[in-house]
This record gives sequence, C-alpha cells and structure tokens, in this order.
Amino acid sequence: CSCSPNGVLIEYEDMFPFKGELEILRSPYAYSEEDIERIQQLAEQHKLEVVPLVQTFGHVEFILKHQKYQHLREVERFPNSFNPHIPDTLALLKSILSQVIEKHRRSTWIHIGADEVFHLGEGMDSKNWMSHNKGDVGTMYLKHIKEVLGFLTAQYWGLRVLMWDDMLRKISVGALRESGIAKHVSPVVWFYAPDFEAEQIGKVTLPFLTKYVESGFEAVWFASAFKGTTGPAQAWTPLSYHLKNHLSWLKVMQAVPRLAPLRLQGVVLTGWQRYDHYSVLCELLPVSIPSLAICLQTLVNGEPPALLAWPGSPPLEQSTCEGRGAFPGVEIYHMVEQVNGHLKESILKALEEESAIKGWFSPYHRKRQFGNPQSWTPALPSRLHEDWESFVRDLRAQLERIYFPDTVEEWMEENINPYLDQLRDLVRDYRGLRPPRLPLPPGWALGATVVCVCW
Repeated sequence: CSCSPNGVLIEYEDMFPFKGELEILRSPYAYSEEDIERIQQLAEQHKLEVVPLVQTFGHVEFILKHQKYQHLREVERFPNSFNPHIPDTLALLKSILSQVIEKHRRSTWIHIGADEVFHLGEGMDSKNWMSHNKGDVGTMYLKHIKEVLGFLTAQYWGLRVLMWDDMLRKISVGALRESGIAKHVSPVVWFYAPDFEAEQIGKVTLPFLTKYVESGFEAVWFASAFKGTTGPAQAWTPLSYHLKNHLSWLKVMQAVPRLAPLRLQGVVLTGWQRYDHYSVLCELLPVSIPSLAICLQTLVNGEPPALLAWPGSPPLEQSTCEGRGAFPGVEIYHMVEQVNGHLKESILKALEEESAIKGWFSPYHRKRQFGNPQSWTPALPSRLHEDWESFVRDLRAQLERIYFPDTVEEWMEENINPYLDQLRDLVRDYRGLRPPRLPLPPGWALGATVVCVCW
C-alpha cells in the first residue's frame, strides 16, 4: 500500500459524455469528451491516475429511470438495481463499460461498483431462477459479477478491477471460491463510522478480511470517507467525525500483516456528493477540502496533523479551520461557513424574538394586510434582509465560477431559500401594508381592563 495519494476515483454517472444509443443517459451538463481528456491530462501532470467507476448492478437509477431501460429493473417500481436475468442487461453494461474505458486508455484500474444491490431476489425472474437452480441471492449475485468480469478480462487484458465488498460479506466462503471471481477482482472493504473500537475491529473488520483470504483473494483495498456519510442533506463537513474514521483504519492496517497472504493494495478516501441519484446534494467539495487534507495527512503520517497548510490550528470539534487559506474554492468554504452558522439563526431570531414584529406585524396582521406603521419600523428585518441578499449574491457568483447552473440553483433552494424566503416575505408584506383604516377588521376590539386596589 502506498500512503501517498496517487489516483482519483471518479464515478461519472450521467456526467459522462455517452454517445450513440447511450446518449439518453447524458445529463444536459455532462462533461464533453474534451473535458474528460483535460481531467486526465491534469491528473497525469500531478502524477495521479484516473480510475473510472461504472456501476454494474445497483445504484443505477441514472440508467433505469429512463423508459427505454425500465424493462431491465429487478423490481418494476424501483429504478435502483438491474435484473441480471435479462440478456439486454449485460449487453447494455458492455456498451457502457466500453465507452468509458475507451476514454480512459491511460487507466490501469476500473471500479465496477456492485454495492447495495437493493431488492435483488425480489423480482419474479430472480425468484424463478433461484427456484429452478436451487440457488440463493448470493449465488445469483456472483453469477452476474462473474459475467461482468468475464467481459472485462476478455476484452481488456491487464485491466485491474475493483468492487465494493458489502454484498460479498453475506456470501459463504464456499460460494465465493466456487465463483472464481477472486482471480479477477479486488474487494474494497468500506466502513465509514467515526471509530472502530478494538472489539469492533476484532469482531467486524478482521473476520471479513479473514473470509476474503479463505475465499482466494490475494489483495484488498480499504475505503474511508472524508465527506458524505453523515447525512444526505449535510452542508458542513464534521472534521472530527472523519478524522476518527481514518484513525480507526490505521488500527486495522496494523492488523493486516497478520493475515498473510492478504495484501493491502490501497485506500480509497471516498467523498460523497449524493447518497444516490435522487437525493439532494451533501457537502460541496470546497467545504470538505480541509477534511480531505487532514485525513490524507493522517494516513500518510500515521497520526493527525498538528497544523494545516495555513496559519491556525483546526478546532476539529467545531469543524472549522482558522485563517484564510489558499486552496481553490476557499471563498466558498468561508461563505458556506457563514450560511451554516448564522443564516438560519439570525433570521429566525429576528422573526420570532423581535417584539415590534410580534406585537404590531404578526401573522394575523400580515394575513389581513393591515397595521400601524407608526408603531414600528422594519429597521432590523430590512437591514438583515439587505445584508443577506448582498451576501447571497456574492455566494452565488462564487458558486457559478465552479458549478453548473442546476447545481447552484439546487444548493440555493436547499440551503438558502427556506430561511431567506421567510425574511423576503416579511419585507414584502410590510411594503404592501395599507395605512390604518376604520373600521378595524371584524372581531378586532381595542379595550382595557382597569383594576382598582383600595385600602
């Protein structure tokens, strides 16, 4: 295992410039062929190899959402997993793999995904296959993986293959050995929890590794996470969570030499952008670069870094880093920090705690569009509104330098508008306020209660 970063694993999904019959899979904002080439040139300049990841079983919503391919679903109403019994499934995968590999001729590795094949075995074709072949979900899964590997080894000699290991964990050693896949693929063992206690390492991680040795695998990879995993709508990367994950993996690495002949080939520091094709965006890459730096240095040095690349020691529990920094996207890092820490809090405080608003411009007043402007002025909300609108314009400009318009719009809708829209509505309602009028709305009475105390 080389602890220095030497590769970039990219799951393109619908961002790949598919062509011909596969063009339907392309996002409107997909990379061009020139973009793919430029990515690889930049990687090569920095001594990094691009490893494409092509999902070949589960997590294929970007394919099966299209009517053209709905008949390839394992279960008709779920677009996440392929039906492995339809010949068109393998034919489609061969076309997809061929197009991706053709644009990555420098790459010596490919990752076929194959994780979380939800609902496998629930389709009628799978039930019939298991009944007629006296098989189970595990053997059916291995049959499909073997077919995919057979295509790759026959067509692309020397190309090394990776796959996620979670589906293998439930399959017996006997079935794994009989399938023969250990000759053609290396499992990537993933755990993203913040810490594996010593007991967990002994009872969870190591048994999987021992199982893979017994199944004939000669090498494995590990997978950690520097972003993602902490929530599908997470906007701010929790540094300590991911640091602890990598410290735990260091403990596991120390145990691997005892599992001869198993060899650790590498570590994948995963950085999720979505939990699946339909989920919202989680942490943006610029927001998580400090986490990536901390986690990389931890793996390289075998311990957490004392300082990052800019002045200031990172208060990990607060998940922030001091100093201005110099990495690309640092402006977005600091602006998202403001959104995460202050936007919601400042707006809700103004709306819920400002006595003038609660007393003279309540939801009742706003619904009926009446009130007395003399009784209060919207100085605080107006100033807050102007400040945040100015800030958001600057943030949008920074995001548009990096991201496509659909990504910018989605992030704003998810993280800005739910709170800022409340302030916008308040200011709009105030500007549309009519002068005081008589009579007051039905049921509105001005009165006083006088209490006399006599002695």
